[in-house]
Amino acid sequence: MGVHVRLDEVLLARRMTLTELAQSVDITLANLSILKTGKARAIRFTTLDAICRVLECQPGDILTHTTDDDRQGETI
Repeated sequence: MGVHVRLDEVLLARRMTLTELAQSVDITLANLSILKTGKARAIRFTTLDAICRVLECQPGDILTHTTDDDRQGETI
């Protein structure tokens, strides 16, 4: 069970690089990279709001929740 970040897919669909997003949102590339790779343990609502505004998407487009049933067969 967990929350997964789909930032790569949304960026690809918008034809935007992580660097461009970092500049538009005014967040460091390092912090955005931590979020993108799923290593972040938290995200501020203001940051999520800014990302969604720039990417013209909803939080559910970036963050998804999976259950154990969704991860069947995955090596953990």
